[in-house]
Amino acid sequence: MTWGLGEVLLAYAFGLFGAQVAVSIALAATDRAPGEADELPLSLIALTQLGLWFGLLVVPLVVTRLKGNGPVRDLGIRAEGRDVWRGGLVGVALQLAVIPLLYWPLLELLDKSADDLSEYSRSLTDRADGALGVVLLVLIVGVGAPIVEEIFYRGFLQGALLKRGLPAWAAIGVTALVFGASHGQLLQLPALVLFGAAVGVLAHRSGRLGPAIFAHVAFNMVTVVSLLATT
Repeated sequence: MTWGLGEVLLAYAFGLFGAQVAVSIALAATDRAPGEADELPLSLIALTQLGLWFGLLVVPLVVTRLKGNGPVRDLGIRAEGRDVWRGGLVGVALQLAVIPLLYWPLLELLDKSADDLSEYSRSLTDRADGALGVVLLVLIVGVGAPIVEEIFYRGFLQGALLKRGLPAWAAIGVTALVFGASHGQLLQLPALVLFGAAVGVLAHRSGRLGPAIFAHVAFNMVTVVSLLATT
């Protein structure tokens, strides 16, 4: 394999560029100013996600095919039946038990509430008007994001760090930190880093992305379902 961190940075740059282009198109189509991106409807948010995902997904798939052994071997894009329940249990346990325990003292210390913690997710859920909005929300948050992010972060970035000779714990830790920081949500950072480390361990120990993807799906869907139920 001749690909590495340079190709990872290239993929991330392409993703950011694609997202910016998609946002610009969405704003122009709805006659909104650049500062009004947060007011875009969920259907157009899906468009901006496609722009980001283009770089995060397409570049790793192409690079590993041209400069490696293919995405299945290099990125571990494989799954087994047991990955569904094993990964799912990890995702649910993290969301319902581990993360609340982590934030119990943090929220008290920072004088924040659980509503502050779920503010970003709730802002997306509030835009899910009608059946189509709910379907889009599930596809974006519950399906698309877990698949694309696990391929990029655990498959591509973590794999590149391991190739450079980093110990597994360091590669998993660095990847988890980058994963958490890339979401741009300071209050959610500890939870995202902890989750990133957990799925990083799943991916490394199993040698495939199946457990991490299903854990990610379960983790996100717990939030989606709980927010939709209280909307």
